[in-house]
Amino acid sequence: MGLLEIAGLAKRFGAVPALVGLDLRVEAGEFLALLGGSGSGKSTLLRLIAGFEAPDAGSIRLGGQDLTAMPPHARPLNMMFQSYALFPHLSVGNNVGYGLRREGTPRAEREARVAEALAMVGMQELAGRMPHRLSGGQRQRVALARALVKRPKLLLLDEPLGALDANLRERTGFELRALQRRTGASFIMVTHDQQEALALADRVAVLEHGRLVQAGPPRAVYERPATRFVAGFLGAANVLEGAPDAAGGLDCPGLGSTLRAPASMPAGTTACALRPERIALGQPVGGANTASGVVEDLAFRGDDSLLLVRAAGGTLLRVSHAEEDGPPPAIGSTVTMGWEAAAVVPLAG
Repeated sequence: MGLLEIAGLAKRFGAVPALVGLDLRVEAGEFLALLGGSGSGKSTLLRLIAGFEAPDAGSIRLGGQDLTAMPPHARPLNMMFQSYALFPHLSVGNNVGYGLRREGTPRAEREARVAEALAMVGMQELAGRMPHRLSGGQRQRVALARALVKRPKLLLLDEPLGALDANLRERTGFELRALQRRTGASFIMVTHDQQEALALADRVAVLEHGRLVQAGPPRAVYERPATRFVAGFLGAANVLEGAPDAAGGLDCPGLGSTLRAPASMPAGTTACALRPERIALGQPVGGANTASGVVEDLAFRGDDSLLLVRAAGGTLLRVSHAEEDGPPPAIGSTVTMGWEAAAVVPLAG
């Protein structure tokens, strides 16, 4: 049994389904990232787990205990909001200890746990400071300490790094991951930042229109997307359409070539994913898994350049060109491309 067990969870807002029969399991000590586009249901799922919304159907169990009808304050979990929601009239220390005070925790124990939580996030020296005198990163740390001070089995994080600038996001993200490992708590994080999810989570769960379409370790989901949506959403893979051929490949007129995977395509396959970084330029053209095209545009990204290449059949391909391989081809130039069969991923839908 996992720490969190969700079965058949459904929620509608009027005529609009937000979640549709969702099943999800989170293990003890696991860091799970929820990904999906706007309206996919990821924030609704977080609010249902926290108790801020009531499901129309299904169950939520934490440590074997049914939470479905339990009010938010009684659930053995905590939530860190995107806005941080600090009380402006309370000091850092009093913000962190507010929940313990409401529960009637004795003063000595409360002060010890507040000090411990602030030390975890490196804010112990600012216990007496007011929120308006804190930077965005410091407010984020106070909100995290407040969420952790009650020692929840499960911590829910709604876009926890969204208000931080790029450099601070990266550093704070790694600190968040280290803190999760140190406390042993399970974290469920909603984020729109795919790179953040891939870097921090033990497992990612991708939602589409209220349904869980794929879940697994970040590398597995990135390299082997199950559907067109996951392939396009996570890392923006090239999704190539075609029709099965007699040899178990996929004939792609828009590519002007045939795709072949290591094994025959599953029956009914009409699309495959191909990651931009798996396409090599300057390869001999002829036969399966090769193509030619014209560079229509390019964008420098630091350690590589992203090329937009119009294949001979009309399909526009995204191709990564590493800086270590020399200058990228110029806009308007004709290029040849090739990729290994292992880079071709058949898609289910």
